[in-house]
Amino acid sequence: MAPTGTPSKSELPNGEVVALTTLLGYQEGAIVSRTLVKRATGTVTLFAFDEEQGLSEHTAEFDALVQVLDGQCEVTIAGMPFLVNAGEAVLLPARQAHAVRAVTRFKMLLTMIRS
Repeated sequence: MAPTGTPSKSELPNGEVVALTTLLGYQEGAIVSRTLVKRATGTVTLFAFDEEQGLSEHTAEFDALVQVLDGQCEVTIAGMPFLVNAGEAVLLPARQAHAVRAVTRFKMLLTMIRS
């Protein structure tokens, strides 16, 4: 593991501008992810979901911010569904059941806040 503040090979390089949607491609019938930042205080992970793929209902101990970069998904929080499009975001509250399903192929940035 890289020292604190130094990115690992899979993380984003320091001081470089990157196009997030080009960092990860879609794979047929799959969900692909890449951790871009991993720190004790939280993580930032890029996901690419093929159509109809999803994450089943679960809970997390911390708040998480979902930012949709491409496509469209349905995010369900405590049984309430939300349609989220490219350019939109939704906060997943800590300790509340949530799920994610791709309506179309979509990419999202997930920021887990551990403090």
